[in-house]
Amino acid sequence: MSTKKDKPLLERPNCIHFNLRKAMRAVTQHYDRILQPVGLRGTQFTILSVVSLLGQVSISDLAEQMVIDRTTLTRNLKPLEQEGLIEIAPGEDRRVKVVKLTAHGRSVLKEAMPYWKEAQSEMLEHLGEKRAKILLSDLTAAAKIDF
Repeated sequence: MSTKKDKPLLERPNCIHFNLRKAMRAVTQHYDRILQPVGLRGTQFTILSVVSLLGQVSISDLAEQMVIDRTTLTRNLKPLEQEGLIEIAPGEDRRVKVVKLTAHGRSVLKEAMPYWKEAQSEMLEHLGEKRAKILLSDLTAAAKIDF
C-alpha cells in the first residue's frame, strides 16, 4: 500500500521549495536566452547590476545584499573578473576584498540593458502587471524571512 510519504515530489504541488526552484529555472532560462547576444547569463547580469548600484562593495556586503553565501558569490565573481567586467581588490582593511565594475563592465552592462528590458517586458506580458506585482511582493517577503 502506498502512502502519501511515498509519492514523488512532483506529486506535491504544495511544496514551496520545489515549485519556487522550478519557476526559477524557467525564468533563468528565459533571461539567459535573451541576454545571450551580450555574453551574459541572467545571474551575471544581476551581479553586475547590484555592483553598479552599490558602487565599490565588499564581497561580504554584496553576498548579504544578494542573499547568497560568500563562497558561492566568490565562485560566481571569478568569470566576471576573468572577463574584465569587475575588479576585486583589497579594501582598506586588507582582510576585506572589494568588488567594483570596470569600464568594460559598465559598457557591457549598458549594452545588456535593452536585452534585460526585453526579457523583463516579456515576463510582465505573460504574467500580467497585477500578478507580477503580487509575485514581486511575495518574493520580497520570502527573502526577508529570518530563520
